[in-house]
Amino acid sequence: MGTDRSASSALEQAIVPGLVPNERRTWGLAWYNVILDAGGSLGALAAALPIVLQHRFGISLSGAYQSLFLGYAFINVLIGFLYLLLSPAVEVLDVRSAFDLHVSPATRSIVGKLSALFSLDALGGGLLSDALIAYWFFRRFGLTEESLGVLFFTVRLLNAASHLGAAWLARRIGLLRTMVFTHLPSSVFLILVPFAPSFKVAALFFLLREAMVEMDVPTRQSYVASVVRSAERTFASGVTNLVRNVSWAIGSSFAGLFMQSVALSAPLAMGGGIKISYDLLLYRSFKKIHPPEERSTGSLEAGPHLEDNQN
Repeated sequence: MGTDRSASSALEQAIVPGLVPNERRTWGLAWYNVILDAGGSLGALAAALPIVLQHRFGISLSGAYQSLFLGYAFINVLIGFLYLLLSPAVEVLDVRSAFDLHVSPATRSIVGKLSALFSLDALGGGLLSDALIAYWFFRRFGLTEESLGVLFFTVRLLNAASHLGAAWLARRIGLLRTMVFTHLPSSVFLILVPFAPSFKVAALFFLLREAMVEMDVPTRQSYVASVVRSAERTFASGVTNLVRNVSWAIGSSFAGLFMQSVALSAPLAMGGGIKISYDLLLYRSFKKIHPPEERSTGSLEAGPHLEDNQN
């Protein structure tokens, strides 16, 4: 799917905030996402490997793609073994509460609202999967597999760097503002891509979009972890990731239909418009709810249900 949307990623997003103080939570998640996107960039570059194997070693194209899928499967099996090396230190400090399935009404309310908004964002994201965007560049400008691999390698590098920029910016303007004020212009750049007269201009708009679009990822994960108790983070992360995956799948299901029946660029325009709506609704709904590290500065109004999220 072009990104990690597995159940393990939801668990990791619940674990990482508990390993650092509140003030370092966003930075911890930023580095976590940097590593993910750095690996993703290498994966994007490796997507051109079948063509290289075919041209240089005379391997059939179908055999080369078989090797790629087998390598992907091997890496995932290896990751499963690496998880066994994690120590009990990744668990919530209060072990009893980690197994307590009770979730407070306040948490259910907040998670419900966030899930509804995140589902809207993921719906727009489903229209903009890497595969469909790569296909759009192929159809519109005739890009080769090698060129697409380089383009998405650059995209992942920009995504990785943007996570650190997001953590830096969040320290100055807050998590929610960083999420909205970087995500919104990225959607504007996306909508401009179909109107570009040449590949260079389209690639410029697309890369500008990718330099900002992921800045809401570590800040979003940090925000979710900050507005619930530490023992409720697995619940909050699991639910919000679940609704994102479902909505993403729905968007992906219709993206090809819109591309074929409406216009080749329809998913880009529609996805950008949906994401802009999400940004405006998110800011309106949660602008008064702040994480404890922002509340402690005295410059931001304290929001509800933040008193008990210390580890």
